[in-house]
Amino acid sequence: MNETALLKLLENNARMEVCDLAAALNESDAAVQEKMNQLIQDKVILGHHTLINWDKTNTDRVMALIEVNVMPEREYGYDRIAKLIYRYPEVDTMYLMSGKSEFIVIIYGKTMQEVAQFVGSKLACIEKVTGTSTLFVLKKYKSEGIVFEEEEEVRERLLVTP
Repeated sequence: MNETALLKLLENNARMEVCDLAAALNESDAAVQEKMNQLIQDKVILGHHTLINWDKTNTDRVMALIEVNVMPEREYGYDRIAKLIYRYPEVDTMYLMSGKSEFIVIIYGKTMQEVAQFVGSKLACIEKVTGTSTLFVLKKYKSEGIVFEEEEEVRERLLVTP
């Protein structure tokens, strides 16, 4: 079975039925289900998510990307510090980066003040954290390959000459 093809199908539509996956892969339902179970057990498939445009709901939700500068630890590098950070329930996503900051941490809150409170009272207080920079997302245009709203095409003005 082509594992990559199965993963791409699931990545594009996590709600695909096993029978539809089997048909697309030219495999039996049982073989596809067995492979999916194995991928879950091996922690290749970690979850099934729905992409939601929260701006279209009546929900207060602020997304922030926080650049975190840290000093690595001897013997552990960045891993122990990362663990201290990603264990906070406020942390949705965390990446080790190359560039000017070691980590990018993505969190969601109800207000900008709630995000600022997390940064000031929890994140910045971690011993090896040397600095943070918080960037608030003002509008999402595209996420995970999905365009949130097609903007109306900007019409060019006709040139008028006297």
